[in-house]
Amino acid sequence: MQKPIKGFSKLTKQGKIEWLTHQFFNSPEEAQTLLKSYWHQEPKTQKLHDEFIENTLSNFFTPFGVAPNFKIDNKVYALPMAIEESSVVAAAAKSASFWFARGGFKTTIVSTTKIGHVHFMYTGNFDKLNQLFEAEKARFLADTESITANMRARGGGILNLELKDKTSELANYYQLEAKFETCDSMGANFINSCLEQFAQTLEELVAESEMLSEEEKDLQVVMRILSNYTPECLVRSEVTCKVEELTEGTEISPAEFAHKFEQAVKIAEIEPYRATTHNKGIMNGIDAVVIATGNDFRAVEAACHTYASRSGQYRSLTHCEVTDGIFRFWIEVPLALGTVGGLTSLHPMVRFALDMLQKPSAEELMSIIASSGLAQNFAALRALVTTGIQKGHMKMHLLNILNQLEATEAEKKIIIEHFKDNVVSHSAAVQKFCEVRGIENTQQILKNR
Repeated sequence: MQKPIKGFSKLTKQGKIEWLTHQFFNSPEEAQTLLKSYWHQEPKTQKLHDEFIENTLSNFFTPFGVAPNFKIDNKVYALPMAIEESSVVAAAAKSASFWFARGGFKTTIVSTTKIGHVHFMYTGNFDKLNQLFEAEKARFLADTESITANMRARGGGILNLELKDKTSELANYYQLEAKFETCDSMGANFINSCLEQFAQTLEELVAESEMLSEEEKDLQVVMRILSNYTPECLVRSEVTCKVEELTEGTEISPAEFAHKFEQAVKIAEIEPYRATTHNKGIMNGIDAVVIATGNDFRAVEAACHTYASRSGQYRSLTHCEVTDGIFRFWIEVPLALGTVGGLTSLHPMVRFALDMLQKPSAEELMSIIASSGLAQNFAALRALVTTGIQKGHMKMHLLNILNQLEATEAEKKIIIEHFKDNVVSHSAAVQKFCEVRGIENTQQILKNR
């Protein structure tokens, strides 16, 4: 059995590559060539990327696309989207163009509050502890003044502190819950620094208190950490138009389209199996812009899915109603984002993306990203209730199939032209490829691929 390597992180980049490729690859030279082919040609830029994370060997490219014609709160944007999935950018752009002529997306920032907790166990008298806390609350703020000075200067800081009794859910478990405004910063480091000081202050207050007996001073801090669930950092984006304006060139009438669309959303509101796929499509639009702007898509995903489950059942993040001849479609979603700090000032493509968005504030970015998610969902539902999802998706996926088959540019041109009037499927694409190339054994290629 292979022994674990010690000191891997201390090896040079080349040393790491040589160990890895000789340990796990039949052809170390080929593996090394592949890794190095993805290095940036500018050494300074590559060094910057190397230092983003630990044990960096190379770069992993994701396409950076753009979805133009987004009118959001009467301002026009071209949205940067970093994503590998076919048809996402095209769908977002198509929705943006559709709603451009119908007033665009209208957004509301509901709140921008973020939350963190000091989680602790306490076996003493909670009423006495709470009394002590209320009497000394100013000390928590005083002890964090050096941490909060810059944030307060920008208009943010600590909004509220509260002790919470959670013993009904876990014996002896309590929280110190803190709420924050972090302005244009996502604020994770700021929040966690404040929480660590709160924990220290809490321990000191309990230890020093003459109000509590020695037995009542048994307090153990378990952890102090921000929450990625941000139900009070919320944005709403919506589109509206007259039903008669829902013209898409399909065989169904605008009225039937509006009715089927509304029913599709209502199904996602009550059926978790559908809601999961429904919301995944929304996150296609959200995550692509989150990644392009250097924000944490994993935190955003976690918050959105938790928010979708806040009723006790997983439900749709979007909603629709058709009333008095007016079609209304909207999303309400928690988005904790930043436009300063982190990768926003380091990653060249993130800076490019934010410049392309005209240097938005965090609130503006919330509006932009929520609208991207709504646009993506509109495109998916429009396809689902009319022609079906595969027609558009598979046409966008056709190039991936042809690249897997290593088709030449001339072959691609012929095959793409063929599928302008024919339904795309993987087997149909392979069959046409074999026909163009003059290969008789189609089944063997299907098996190999």
